[in-house]
Amino acid sequence: MRDHSDASSISARLTIDLNALADNWRTIAAIASTAETSAVVKANAYGIGVGPAVRALAAAGCRTFFVATAAEGENVRVAAPAATIYVLDGLIAGSADRLAATNLRPVLGSADEIAEWVSWRRAGGQVQPAVHIDTGMNRLGLSADEARSLAADRDTTATLKPALIMSHLACANEPDRPMNRRQRDAFAEMAPLFHGVSASLANSAGIMLGPDYQFDVTRPGIALYGARAVRGRPALKTVVTAEARVLQIREATAGAVVGYGARQTLRRDSRLAVLGIGYADGYLRASGSTDNKEGANVIVRGHAAPLVGRISMDLMVADVTEIDGARRGDWVELFGPRLAIDDVAARAGTIGYELLTSLGDRHVRSYVGLG
Repeated sequence: MRDHSDASSISARLTIDLNALADNWRTIAAIASTAETSAVVKANAYGIGVGPAVRALAAAGCRTFFVATAAEGENVRVAAPAATIYVLDGLIAGSADRLAATNLRPVLGSADEIAEWVSWRRAGGQVQPAVHIDTGMNRLGLSADEARSLAADRDTTATLKPALIMSHLACANEPDRPMNRRQRDAFAEMAPLFHGVSASLANSAGIMLGPDYQFDVTRPGIALYGARAVRGRPALKTVVTAEARVLQIREATAGAVVGYGARQTLRRDSRLAVLGIGYADGYLRASGSTDNKEGANVIVRGHAAPLVGRISMDLMVADVTEIDGARRGDWVELFGPRLAIDDVAARAGTIGYELLTSLGDRHVRSYVGLG
């Protein structure tokens, strides 16, 4: 671990705009105005810090949160004591009492999970679950036949007393994919079988598909955090700015190589900035550059600078030959208001989700706005 006790020793930092996070939630709530807008805060609120994120979202009006695991739900409960919290990974065998201890609602997605939760309810358990129906993704969830059987079993459903029926869209980030409509129609057929139970289908991208995808509860995730949810559609407000410190400026001559594997050869005499961040900090190794592959850019003193050579565990190198005044100690933007996270992720062959949720604890996180 790097020593964070002295700000002068910090070489990587994240600045998180909680006002932007709250504004993004309000924007989505306005788009889906007839539904309740929840927030997905799994993976440490997509890497930004679950406590500050949940408090900011709750202050904006969010009352329902989705997490992946019980441990994540327990952290959310500390930040939002009165919130409704759903655990998407469902019921790990034998974990009912742990979930109930902090009033966490499992999203049940198999006959075995349902049977265990029904037994727990019959023994006096009070927490209402959600039920996940698979509409074509083949990940978690009851099959259509299992869902119909459950809905028809009045004794079991009366004991289970689900608070929510949900499914998950596989291709919503690509609005023209026919699978979106197939999943929506399948869910619209299933949801009414569970009389009086709220229904939820739309993730961030699904919300943008229109009102007939929004049902009773929407589940925005990535759009809240300022990354792109739908291909070809701009992201909302920037929430996270990632920066790294210049550790050294060095001169290198044409023909010299940079980085592990000697895969990048300089074509000119160059000034190189060595940055104090690498793949151990979550900045993806695939973002680097070789002679045959262009890497990501960074922003140095307001100007774009290309990465040179492979990303190391703790270091990477940018070409600042064209940038006057670049010097040791400068803060360099890796992504943020001047450089969209999705553009950086694309250079690594991935998506903003992966980059955000990979950011390690060697980044010092600071928060502006609510919290």
